[in-house]
Amino acid sequence: MSRPLVATYRLQFREGMDFKEAGKLGPYLARLGISHLYASPIFAASPGSTHGYDVTDYNAFEEGLGGIAGFTDMSDALSSADLGLILDFVPNHMGVSPLNHWWEDVLRWGQESRYARAFDISWEAEKILVPVLGKPYGDALEDDDLSVKLDAENARLRFDAAGYGLPIDPRTYGHVFGLIDHPEKDRLVRRFSVSTPAEADELAERFSEHLEDGSFRAALDQAIAAINADPAALHELHEAQAWRLAWWRTAREKLTYRRFFEIADLIGVRQELRRVFRESHQLVIRLARERRLDGIRIDHVDGLADPKGYLEQLCEAFHSVRRSPSIHVEKILTGDERLRTSWAIQGTTGYEFITALSGLYVDPSKEAAMSEAYHAFIGEEEDLRAMITRQKRSIFQRNLAGELAALSSLALSVAERGLSTRDLGPDTIARSIVEVAAALPVYRTYVSVDGVPRRDIAIIDEAVDRAMSGREVEADEPIQFIGRLMKLDFVDGADIAGALDFTRRFQQTTGAVMAKAVEDTVFYRHNRLIALNEVGGEPDHYGADTEIFHEAMQIRLEDQPEGLLATSTHDTKRAEDARARLYTLSEAPERWRDMVAEFAGHMSGWRKEIEPGLLSPDPATEWGLYQSLLGVLPADFDPADREQCRRIAGRLAAFAEKAVREAKRWTSWTSPAEAYETALRDFVHAMLEGGEAESFLSRFWEAVQPFVAAGALTSLSQATIKLAAPGVPDIYQGTEFYDFSLVDPDNRRSVDFAARAEAMGREYSWAQAMAEWRSGWIKAKLTRAGLALRGRNPELFTRGAYVPLTGEGERAAHIVAFARTNGDGRAAIAIAPRLCLSLLEGAVDIGVPAERWGTTRLVLPEALRGRAWRNALTEVDLPAQDALDLAAVLADLPFALLETA
Repeated sequence: MSRPLVATYRLQFREGMDFKEAGKLGPYLARLGISHLYASPIFAASPGSTHGYDVTDYNAFEEGLGGIAGFTDMSDALSSADLGLILDFVPNHMGVSPLNHWWEDVLRWGQESRYARAFDISWEAEKILVPVLGKPYGDALEDDDLSVKLDAENARLRFDAAGYGLPIDPRTYGHVFGLIDHPEKDRLVRRFSVSTPAEADELAERFSEHLEDGSFRAALDQAIAAINADPAALHELHEAQAWRLAWWRTAREKLTYRRFFEIADLIGVRQELRRVFRESHQLVIRLARERRLDGIRIDHVDGLADPKGYLEQLCEAFHSVRRSPSIHVEKILTGDERLRTSWAIQGTTGYEFITALSGLYVDPSKEAAMSEAYHAFIGEEEDLRAMITRQKRSIFQRNLAGELAALSSLALSVAERGLSTRDLGPDTIARSIVEVAAALPVYRTYVSVDGVPRRDIAIIDEAVDRAMSGREVEADEPIQFIGRLMKLDFVDGADIAGALDFTRRFQQTTGAVMAKAVEDTVFYRHNRLIALNEVGGEPDHYGADTEIFHEAMQIRLEDQPEGLLATSTHDTKRAEDARARLYTLSEAPERWRDMVAEFAGHMSGWRKEIEPGLLSPDPATEWGLYQSLLGVLPADFDPADREQCRRIAGRLAAFAEKAVREAKRWTSWTSPAEAYETALRDFVHAMLEGGEAESFLSRFWEAVQPFVAAGALTSLSQATIKLAAPGVPDIYQGTEFYDFSLVDPDNRRSVDFAARAEAMGREYSWAQAMAEWRSGWIKAKLTRAGLALRGRNPELFTRGAYVPLTGEGERAAHIVAFARTNGDGRAAIAIAPRLCLSLLEGAVDIGVPAERWGTTRLVLPEALRGRAWRNALTEVDLPAQDALDLAAVLADLPFALLETA
């Protein structure tokens, strides 16, 4: 690896951020203590892309960001500031766009295209389905939505579907040329006939020459007008193509290519083929050789056919580079799942760190009280695990019906060859596949041509047992057969190959089932404590003892000492400081219950009955909305600021609409319920009507102040831990100060870096920062000081030993602490508060009086006793001692980072 990983800074490109602006941030990021800029996708993407994950050319930079020249200038600017660069790379899928040369070539030539195998297309189907029509194909044809157009610039004919353009196979141009009213019509038809893709360039050259002939151009225009006026002729031309236009609703059950989740505009790429890998990674490998690439983040690694094989190819490609880039993967670990150390990478992007942190700040002793309050408000009891299982079934059977049909066909092809399985029918097979996927506790397994990993055998067996116990399939044998497929449990070579084909596709699909059912459905339905509804989170794991957190950190040290420590990302459901504030609700469920009752009473006039038994907002949504409102308001919010209220209302209303559509209970993206959504939007805007002392918003803001203060202290606590935990802190853009963003696109709003740089240039004392805690400067000051500490000894904080520290005394439950040590005698200690609402005893300030700690102390292990310490934040020296008296150590700040003096 080139530069030592101290801390990364995730920057979202597009929406105003380009290479030039990013290059200007070098001095600011260096001053903050960042070692690497971590860029969102910057490669050429579909027109209008706001995120870049719809790549159209792996080997070109987005021109709108500055192109190759702009990238080079940015790279030079970062290098001048001694900053490395990590790029977000998307190997799993590409955007289906006319700008995607590979895709265009496949559409034009079908299976004869040199890129036909680059995409995960089912060539057994007659045509490549292109589901972009706003109505059924026949209606679009009848309504003149379809037409042929001349692309004179590129000397080609194209098919147009209400603005969506598709290439026409040159071998079918005769359908148009045959209508030309020209004396040399027959000669022209022959002249413009081709039989192979290799002749296409010559055809384009001949076509371009003839377009300069005015009489020919006029005749061609007339021919195009004629075919566009003849639905039968237009349909005949359409049917002669390698693709078939279809109604957009067709995608869920008839799509002929693998897609990213449910998005037909993102087509799966076959990175398991060496030629595809080689052609798609030319630019990143060149950048590594030119020392302009220090690391790479692999998006959605679970979508790949063989993640381990892909990562081995990537490592091999980087092996010849003197400064081999780091590799991190977007991998969501659930439950007790651990990163596959056989992947030989630096680590994940860090969602599991968020989950570990949540256990520290949620009070498990009051779970029952919160559940009772929630269930009483919504009028029913929710079973989270049953809800997840139902939604996984629903997503697979409805939203991913095409994927299920393809898997059923693959499974049946193996079943039909076995005497004991040939009687299994397609419905039984399909239901068995659904049940095993619904029972799978992880996003996917990793069976490959290399065999079945031992840990996956246990996962598969557990899923099969759970599926059989559910009794949704009447017999056990079909489910057991799916388990055999997943474990390649066959003798015959053809059966093993068939099982591998099935398992490869099944593994690529179960991640989508999990994500769409849990993250994008259940997490918007189950609103008991929405801070736990986070990517990789498990809302029924309601708080934990500090020992559980320490165990998780030990695992991080073993599996991924250089893995990223994330607290906010572009995919998190809410920003880290919003989440920290909402954690504190767990400490006072009865108080929150009473407050919600008061809020609901105040807002009753805005709650509308849409139909008998259905209110907007419905109770579960309303319970979640009050939490979302609490989470989105900045710490220095002023209810009298009408403009600020208006802006927040727009953001919260957009979030609420997304939330209920993702929940798919009363409305959805594919079938919006206008009356329900309008009433919900009005309700949200009424909540944010500020300006009056007795308004709902003013009363709400006054009532929640204890949670606001406790949330701020919790934010500082999790920042302290992040700065010292095993791994590499990842700072999402702007979160060095407070960030209360909602889910995307809200969290991709532009950041005012000029204001941040100006604030960073001011010298605040810790006393001033504490007094002005609502400004967020204290978080930035903590981040800068903590990163400076890491920068002085990065190896200590990645690979140094992790030593849990035990607290004693009346406030021991309110502290989490640990030491980091290495062989050279250097050590550091992190001390952070937890369960901050009760620690602050209802105060609306974040200071903890020294006397409140009483006799609470941290007992140091033998190896750390008798050492002198220095507070890296306050620069106060502490005398050598066998235990740390918290009343003294935390006298100035309620958190500390110590280093050996």
